[in-house]
Amino acid sequence: MMNKMVVANLAHRPTRSLITMSAVALEVAMILLVVGVFYGYLNGSKESQHGIDADLIVMPPSSSMLPGLSGAAIPVKVKDILGRMPHVAAAAPVITAFSQKPLEIVYGVDLETFDLVPPKFVYLSGGRFQGPQDAIVDDYFASMNHKKVGDTVEILNHSFRISGIVPHGKGGRKFLTLTTMQDLIGAENRASVFYLKLDNPANIDAVMQEIQATPGMERYSVRSLQEYLSMMTPDNLPGFNVAIEIVIGIAVIVGFLVIFQSMYTAVMERTREIGILKSLGASKVYIVNVVMRETLLMAAGGILVGILISLATRRVIMDVRPVQKLYWSNLWMLRAIVIALVGAMAGAVYPAMKAARRDPIDALAYE
Repeated sequence: MMNKMVVANLAHRPTRSLITMSAVALEVAMILLVVGVFYGYLNGSKESQHGIDADLIVMPPSSSMLPGLSGAAIPVKVKDILGRMPHVAAAAPVITAFSQKPLEIVYGVDLETFDLVPPKFVYLSGGRFQGPQDAIVDDYFASMNHKKVGDTVEILNHSFRISGIVPHGKGGRKFLTLTTMQDLIGAENRASVFYLKLDNPANIDAVMQEIQATPGMERYSVRSLQEYLSMMTPDNLPGFNVAIEIVIGIAVIVGFLVIFQSMYTAVMERTREIGILKSLGASKVYIVNVVMRETLLMAAGGILVGILISLATRRVIMDVRPVQKLYWSNLWMLRAIVIALVGAMAGAVYPAMKAARRDPIDALAYE
Protein backbone atom coordinates (compact mmCIF):
# COMPACT_ATOMS: atom_id res chain seq x y z
CA MET A 1 0.00 0.00 0.00
CA MET A 2 2.73 2.45 0.95
CA ASN A 3 4.73 1.69 -2.18
CA LYS A 4 1.70 2.30 -4.39
CA MET A 5 1.15 5.66 -2.69
CA VAL A 6 4.83 6.59 -3.17
CA VAL A 7 4.71 5.77 -6.89
CA ALA A 8 1.41 7.64 -7.27
CA ASN A 9 2.88 10.73 -5.58
CA LEU A 10 5.84 10.75 -7.96
CA ALA A 11 3.64 10.20 -11.02
CA HIS A 12 1.30 12.98 -9.90
CA ARG A 13 4.17 15.48 -10.08
CA PRO A 14 6.18 14.26 -13.10
CA THR A 15 8.08 17.51 -13.70
CA ARG A 16 9.40 17.71 -10.15
CA SER A 17 10.29 14.02 -10.17
CA LEU A 18 12.15 14.28 -13.48
CA ILE A 19 14.10 17.35 -12.36
CA THR A 20 15.13 15.62 -9.16
CA MET A 21 16.18 12.46 -10.99
CA SER A 22 18.11 14.57 -13.49
CA ALA A 23 20.06 16.24 -10.69
CA VAL A 24 21.05 12.86 -9.24
CA ALA A 25 21.95 11.61 -12.73
CA LEU A 26 24.13 14.68 -13.25
CA GLU A 27 25.82 14.05 -9.92
CA VAL A 28 26.65 10.44 -10.80
CA ALA A 29 27.73 11.25 -14.36
CA MET A 30 29.96 14.08 -13.16
CA ILE A 31 31.76 11.82 -10.71
CA LEU A 32 32.24 8.92 -13.14
CA LEU A 33 33.34 11.04 -16.10
CA VAL A 34 35.77 13.24 -14.16
CA VAL A 35 37.30 10.18 -12.52
CA GLY A 36 37.43 8.54 -15.95
CA VAL A 37 39.33 11.48 -17.45
CA PHE A 38 41.79 11.86 -14.55
CA TYR A 39 42.58 8.17 -14.19
CA GLY A 40 42.54 7.74 -17.95
CA TYR A 41 45.23 10.37 -18.29
CA LEU A 42 47.27 8.68 -15.56
CA ASN A 43 46.91 5.22 -17.08
CA GLY A 44 47.62 6.56 -20.55
CA SER A 45 50.86 8.08 -19.27
CA LYS A 46 51.84 4.77 -17.70
CA GLU A 47 51.16 2.92 -20.95
CA SER A 48 53.20 5.40 -22.98
CA GLN A 49 56.14 5.10 -20.57
CA HIS A 50 55.89 1.33 -20.60
CA GLY A 51 56.16 1.47 -24.39
CA ILE A 52 59.71 2.84 -24.03
CA ASP A 53 61.71 -0.28 -23.25
CA ALA A 54 64.30 1.43 -21.07
CA ASP A 55 66.02 -0.23 -18.12
CA LEU A 56 66.68 2.92 -16.08
CA ILE A 57 65.27 6.42 -15.93
CA VAL A 58 67.32 9.38 -14.70
CA MET A 59 65.28 12.39 -13.58
CA PRO A 60 65.84 15.62 -11.66
CA PRO A 61 65.20 15.49 -7.89
CA SER A 62 61.58 16.08 -6.79
CA SER A 63 60.34 15.71 -10.35
CA SER A 64 56.70 14.86 -11.09
CA MET A 65 55.72 11.28 -11.80
CA LEU A 66 53.81 12.47 -14.86
CA PRO A 67 55.84 13.38 -17.97
CA GLY A 68 55.70 16.98 -19.09
CA LEU A 69 55.16 18.54 -15.67
CA SER A 70 58.75 18.97 -14.49
CA GLY A 71 60.33 21.19 -17.13
CA ALA A 72 63.86 20.45 -18.33
CA ALA A 73 66.46 20.60 -15.57
CA ILE A 74 69.13 18.11 -16.66
CA PRO A 75 72.10 19.37 -18.74
CA VAL A 76 72.37 17.41 -21.99
CA LYS A 77 76.11 16.98 -21.34
CA VAL A 78 75.12 14.43 -18.68
CA LYS A 79 74.71 12.07 -21.66
CA ASP A 80 78.51 11.85 -21.97
CA ILE A 81 78.86 10.90 -18.29
CA LEU A 82 76.16 8.24 -18.50
CA GLY A 83 77.35 6.91 -21.84
CA ARG A 84 80.83 6.17 -20.46
CA MET A 85 79.55 4.07 -17.60
CA PRO A 86 79.96 0.29 -17.73
CA HIS A 87 76.96 -1.67 -19.06
CA VAL A 88 75.20 1.45 -20.47
CA ALA A 89 74.38 0.72 -24.11
CA ALA A 90 72.42 3.92 -24.75
CA ALA A 91 71.59 7.15 -22.92
CA ALA A 92 68.75 9.03 -24.62
CA PRO A 93 67.97 12.61 -23.53
CA VAL A 94 64.29 13.54 -23.90
CA ILE A 95 62.29 16.69 -23.24
CA THR A 96 58.59 16.27 -22.42
CA ALA A 97 56.30 19.28 -22.61
CA PHE A 98 52.67 19.53 -21.55
CA SER A 99 50.22 20.93 -24.10
CA GLN A 100 46.73 22.12 -23.14
CA LYS A 101 45.36 22.44 -26.68
CA PRO A 102 44.91 19.53 -27.10
CA LEU A 103 45.66 17.92 -23.74
CA GLU A 104 48.78 15.86 -24.45
CA ILE A 105 52.49 15.36 -23.82
CA VAL A 106 54.85 16.28 -26.67
CA TYR A 107 58.27 14.64 -26.85
CA GLY A 108 61.49 16.28 -27.96
CA VAL A 109 63.96 13.55 -28.89
CA ASP A 110 67.42 13.00 -30.26
CA LEU A 111 66.60 10.31 -32.82
CA GLU A 112 70.12 8.90 -32.90
CA THR A 113 69.98 7.88 -29.23
CA PHE A 114 66.20 7.48 -28.89
CA ASP A 115 66.24 4.76 -31.54
CA LEU A 116 68.84 2.88 -29.49
CA VAL A 117 66.19 2.44 -26.75
CA PRO A 118 63.75 -0.19 -28.08
CA PRO A 119 61.55 -0.28 -29.94
CA LYS A 120 63.24 1.53 -32.81
CA PHE A 121 60.89 3.72 -34.85
CA VAL A 122 59.40 1.89 -37.83
CA TYR A 123 58.01 4.36 -40.33
CA LEU A 124 54.60 3.46 -41.73
CA SER A 125 55.09 6.33 -44.15
CA GLY A 126 57.66 9.08 -44.55
CA GLY A 127 60.80 9.00 -42.44
CA ARG A 128 63.10 10.81 -40.05
CA PHE A 129 63.28 14.53 -39.33
CA GLN A 130 64.55 16.45 -42.33
CA GLY A 131 64.84 19.78 -40.50
CA PRO A 132 63.98 21.65 -37.29
CA GLN A 133 60.40 22.31 -38.46
CA ASP A 134 59.58 18.65 -38.93
CA ALA A 135 57.50 16.46 -36.67
CA ILE A 136 56.87 12.74 -36.34
CA VAL A 137 53.38 11.58 -35.31
CA ASP A 138 51.94 8.18 -34.47
CA ASP A 139 49.34 6.30 -36.48
CA TYR A 140 46.50 7.00 -34.01
CA PHE A 141 46.95 10.74 -34.33
CA ALA A 142 47.36 10.61 -38.11
CA SER A 143 44.27 8.43 -38.57
CA MET A 144 42.05 10.42 -36.22
CA ASN A 145 43.01 13.76 -37.77
CA HIS A 146 43.29 12.51 -41.38
CA LYS A 147 46.91 13.59 -41.59
CA LYS A 148 49.58 12.31 -43.94
CA VAL A 149 53.25 12.95 -44.55
CA GLY A 150 53.77 16.50 -45.77
CA ASP A 151 50.72 17.91 -43.98
CA THR A 152 51.02 20.67 -41.40
CA VAL A 153 50.26 20.08 -37.73
CA GLU A 154 50.15 22.59 -34.89
CA ILE A 155 52.28 21.71 -31.87
CA LEU A 156 52.73 24.04 -28.88
CA ASN A 157 51.25 26.93 -30.92
CA HIS A 158 53.73 26.44 -33.79
CA SER A 159 53.27 24.84 -37.20
CA PHE A 160 55.31 21.80 -38.21
CA ARG A 161 55.50 19.56 -41.27
CA ILE A 162 54.85 15.86 -40.70
CA SER A 163 57.96 14.01 -41.88
CA GLY A 164 56.99 10.53 -40.70
CA ILE A 165 54.23 8.41 -39.20
CA VAL A 166 55.15 5.64 -36.73
CA PRO A 167 53.18 2.99 -34.78
CA HIS A 168 51.71 4.21 -31.49
CA GLY A 169 53.03 3.12 -28.14
CA LYS A 170 56.52 4.57 -27.71
CA GLY A 171 56.06 7.61 -25.51
CA GLY A 172 53.97 10.43 -26.95
CA ARG A 173 51.93 10.86 -30.08
CA LYS A 174 53.96 13.80 -31.43
CA PHE A 175 57.73 14.10 -31.58
CA LEU A 176 59.96 17.07 -32.36
CA THR A 177 63.73 17.29 -32.53
CA LEU A 178 65.41 17.79 -29.18
CA THR A 179 66.90 21.15 -30.19
CA THR A 180 63.55 22.43 -31.51
CA MET A 181 61.84 21.53 -28.24
CA GLN A 182 64.63 23.22 -26.28
CA ASP A 183 64.02 26.41 -28.25
CA LEU A 184 60.25 26.23 -27.79
CA ILE A 185 60.33 25.96 -24.01
CA GLY A 186 63.51 27.98 -23.41
CA ALA A 187 65.63 25.08 -22.17
CA GLU A 188 68.81 25.33 -24.21
CA ASN A 189 71.09 22.29 -23.85
CA ARG A 190 68.79 20.70 -21.28
CA ALA A 191 66.55 17.64 -21.03
CA SER A 192 63.67 16.45 -18.84
CA VAL A 193 64.74 12.84 -18.48
CA PHE A 194 67.34 10.32 -19.65
CA TYR A 195 66.28 6.84 -20.71
CA LEU A 196 69.06 4.28 -20.27
CA LYS A 197 69.30 0.95 -22.06
CA LEU A 198 71.77 -1.49 -20.53
CA ASP A 199 73.64 -4.39 -22.09
CA ASN A 200 71.88 -6.67 -19.60
CA PRO A 201 68.94 -5.89 -17.26
CA ALA A 202 70.74 -7.88 -14.57
CA ASN A 203 73.13 -4.94 -14.24
CA ILE A 204 70.45 -2.46 -13.18
CA ASP A 205 71.48 -2.31 -9.52
CA ALA A 206 75.18 -1.99 -10.39
CA VAL A 207 74.56 0.90 -12.79
CA MET A 208 72.29 2.68 -10.30
CA GLN A 209 75.04 2.51 -7.68
CA GLU A 210 77.60 3.72 -10.21
CA ILE A 211 75.47 6.74 -11.11
CA GLN A 212 74.84 7.66 -7.48
CA ALA A 213 78.57 7.37 -6.73
CA THR A 214 79.59 9.67 -9.60
CA PRO A 215 80.39 13.25 -8.42
CA GLY A 216 77.63 15.61 -9.49
CA MET A 217 75.16 12.79 -10.20
CA GLU A 218 74.22 11.91 -6.65
CA ARG A 219 71.40 14.47 -6.59
CA TYR A 220 69.55 12.91 -9.52
CA SER A 221 66.74 10.43 -9.12
CA VAL A 222 67.59 7.06 -10.70
CA ARG A 223 64.91 4.37 -10.93
CA SER A 224 64.25 1.22 -12.86
CA LEU A 225 61.37 1.46 -15.31
CA GLN A 226 59.26 -0.93 -13.25
CA GLU A 227 59.84 1.09 -10.07
CA TYR A 228 59.00 4.31 -11.89
CA LEU A 229 55.75 2.88 -13.26
CA SER A 230 54.77 1.53 -9.84
CA MET A 231 55.10 5.05 -8.42
CA MET A 232 52.72 6.58 -10.95
CA THR A 233 49.77 6.52 -8.56
CA PRO A 234 47.29 9.22 -7.44
CA ASP A 235 49.01 9.46 -4.05
CA ASN A 236 52.30 10.47 -5.70
CA LEU A 237 50.74 13.14 -7.91
CA PRO A 238 50.22 16.51 -6.19
CA GLY A 239 46.66 17.75 -6.52
CA PHE A 240 45.31 14.59 -8.18
CA ASN A 241 43.18 13.36 -5.29
CA VAL A 242 42.32 16.92 -4.24
CA ALA A 243 40.88 17.70 -7.67
CA ILE A 244 38.73 14.56 -7.61
CA GLU A 245 37.54 15.30 -4.07
CA ILE A 246 36.55 18.85 -5.08
CA VAL A 247 34.50 17.56 -8.01
CA ILE A 248 32.82 14.95 -5.82
CA GLY A 249 32.10 17.60 -3.19
CA ILE A 250 30.45 19.87 -5.76
CA ALA A 251 28.42 16.98 -7.13
CA VAL A 252 27.23 16.00 -3.64
CA ILE A 253 26.21 19.59 -2.84
CA VAL A 254 24.23 19.85 -6.09
CA GLY A 255 22.44 16.57 -5.41
CA PHE A 256 21.77 17.45 -1.77
CA LEU A 257 20.30 20.88 -2.54
CA VAL A 258 18.06 19.65 -5.35
CA ILE A 259 16.73 16.76 -3.25
CA PHE A 260 16.24 19.06 -0.27
CA GLN A 261 14.32 21.64 -2.30
CA SER A 262 12.26 19.01 -4.08
CA MET A 263 11.21 17.14 -0.96
CA TYR A 264 10.66 20.31 1.08
CA THR A 265 8.37 21.63 -1.66
CA ALA A 266 6.58 18.29 -1.83
CA VAL A 267 5.97 18.32 1.93
CA MET A 268 4.54 21.86 1.79
CA GLU A 269 2.30 20.95 -1.16
CA ARG A 270 0.95 17.88 0.62
CA THR A 271 0.19 19.43 3.99
CA ARG A 272 -3.48 18.40 3.91
CA GLU A 273 -2.56 14.91 2.70
CA ILE A 274 -0.19 14.52 5.63
CA GLY A 275 -2.89 15.74 7.99
CA ILE A 276 -5.33 13.14 6.66
CA LEU A 277 -2.76 10.37 7.08
CA LYS A 278 -2.01 11.40 10.65
CA SER A 279 -5.73 11.71 11.51
CA LEU A 280 -6.16 8.15 10.27
CA GLY A 281 -3.50 6.99 12.70
CA ALA A 282 -0.30 7.24 10.65
CA SER A 283 2.69 7.53 12.97
CA LYS A 284 5.64 9.86 12.61
CA VAL A 285 7.75 6.91 11.51
CA TYR A 286 5.21 6.13 8.77
CA ILE A 287 5.29 9.70 7.45
CA VAL A 288 9.10 9.77 7.49
CA ASN A 289 9.12 6.41 5.72
CA VAL A 290 6.89 7.72 2.92
CA VAL A 291 9.12 10.73 2.26
CA MET A 292 12.32 8.72 2.41
CA ARG A 293 10.95 6.04 0.08
CA GLU A 294 10.04 8.69 -2.47
CA THR A 295 13.55 10.06 -2.23
CA LEU A 296 15.09 6.61 -2.54
CA LEU A 297 13.03 5.81 -5.62
CA MET A 298 13.97 9.07 -7.36
CA ALA A 299 17.61 8.64 -6.39
CA ALA A 300 17.67 5.09 -7.74
CA GLY A 301 16.18 6.24 -11.04
CA GLY A 302 18.66 9.12 -11.26
CA ILE A 303 21.61 6.83 -10.47
CA LEU A 304 20.61 4.41 -13.22
CA VAL A 305 20.26 7.24 -15.75
CA GLY A 306 23.58 8.74 -14.63
CA ILE A 307 25.43 5.46 -15.15
CA LEU A 308 23.88 5.04 -18.61
CA ILE A 309 24.82 8.62 -19.54
CA SER A 310 28.39 8.01 -18.37
CA LEU A 311 28.72 4.80 -20.39
CA ALA A 312 27.22 6.39 -23.51
CA THR A 313 29.39 9.50 -23.22
CA ARG A 314 32.48 7.37 -22.68
CA ARG A 315 31.72 5.31 -25.78
CA VAL A 316 31.12 8.39 -27.94
CA ILE A 317 34.35 10.06 -26.80
CA MET A 318 36.40 6.91 -27.39
CA ASP A 319 34.88 6.44 -30.84
CA VAL A 320 35.49 10.06 -31.84
CA ARG A 321 38.88 10.34 -30.12
CA PRO A 322 40.47 6.87 -29.81
CA VAL A 323 43.62 8.48 -28.40
CA GLN A 324 41.65 9.65 -25.37
CA LYS A 325 41.94 7.14 -22.54
CA LEU A 326 38.85 7.01 -20.31
CA TYR A 327 39.05 4.92 -17.18
CA TRP A 328 36.14 2.82 -15.98
CA SER A 329 36.00 1.04 -12.66
CA ASN A 330 33.16 -0.91 -11.08
CA LEU A 331 34.56 0.17 -7.71
CA TRP A 332 34.19 3.84 -8.64
CA MET A 333 30.70 3.14 -9.98
CA LEU A 334 29.81 1.65 -6.58
CA ARG A 335 31.33 4.69 -4.86
CA ALA A 336 29.28 7.04 -7.04
CA ILE A 337 26.12 5.09 -6.19
CA VAL A 338 26.81 5.27 -2.46
CA ILE A 339 27.72 8.98 -2.63
CA ALA A 340 24.52 9.80 -4.54
CA LEU A 341 22.33 7.76 -2.19
CA VAL A 342 23.85 9.27 0.95
CA GLY A 343 23.54 12.80 -0.44
CA ALA A 344 19.94 12.24 -1.51
CA MET A 345 18.84 10.70 1.77
CA ALA A 346 20.59 13.45 3.73
CA GLY A 347 18.74 16.06 1.69
CA ALA A 348 15.41 14.41 2.51
CA VAL A 349 15.92 14.10 6.28
CA TYR A 350 14.75 17.61 7.28
CA PRO A 351 11.67 17.64 5.00
CA ALA A 352 10.73 14.19 6.30
CA MET A 353 11.07 15.29 9.92
CA LYS A 354 9.11 18.46 9.22
CA ALA A 355 6.31 16.39 7.68
CA ALA A 356 6.30 14.02 10.67
CA ARG A 357 5.99 16.91 13.14
CA ARG A 358 2.93 18.37 11.43
CA ASP A 359 -0.03 18.73 13.77
CA PRO A 360 -2.98 16.91 12.13
CA ILE A 361 -5.48 19.64 13.14
CA ASP A 362 -3.32 22.42 11.66
CA ALA A 363 -2.64 20.32 8.58
CA LEU A 364 -6.33 19.69 7.93
CA ALA A 365 -7.09 23.40 8.33
CA TYR A 366 -4.27 24.35 5.92
CA GLU A 367 -5.36 26.09 2.70
